[in-house]
Amino acid sequence: MTDYKFWGWENADVEAVTDEYPGIHNPRQLYDALSEIWCADTCAPRMRSDWSKENRTLGQCSITAFLAQDIFGGRVYGVPRDGGNHHCYNVIGDCRFDLTSEQFGEEKLTYENNPEQFREVHFAKEEKRLRYEYLKAELKRYCGRYK
Repeated sequence: MTDYKFWGWENADVEAVTDEYPGIHNPRQLYDALSEIWCADTCAPRMRSDWSKENRTLGQCSITAFLAQDIFGGRVYGVPRDGGNHHCYNVIGDCRFDLTSEQFGEEKLTYENNPEQFREVHFAKEEKRLRYEYLKAELKRYCGRYK
C-alpha cells in the first residue's frame, strides 16, 4: 500500500455512497485523482500567489471537504484558524480524514471538538461555490464522465 501524507489516510476506508465518480471508491483514490486536478484556479484567492505544484493542497480545504462529503457522506468539521477561518476536514462515522492537511507541513492540527461546517455558509461566497463547481466538474472529467 502506498503511504499517503494526508492526515487520517491509514483509516480512510469508507466507501463511496454514489457511483457518480467511477473509480473513486475510497478517500485515497479521491486524493489520487484530486492530486492531478488541484491547481491555482481551485485555490482560495487569498492564497493563490503561494500555491505551487509542490504544495497542491494549499487553499483547497473547504471545496475538497464538501466534494468528499458528496462522495462519501458524513459531515464536514473545521479546525479554527487565525482570522476567523476554519480548515475543513471530513468525519464519516468514526473515520476522520483531511485530504488537504499537507499544506500545513509539520504543524499538528487538532481534529477533535471542532465546529461543524455547512456548505450553505461556505458557498454563500460565490467565488468559493464556483471553485467547488469547477473542482467537481474536473473530477467528473477525470473519472471519464462527460456531462
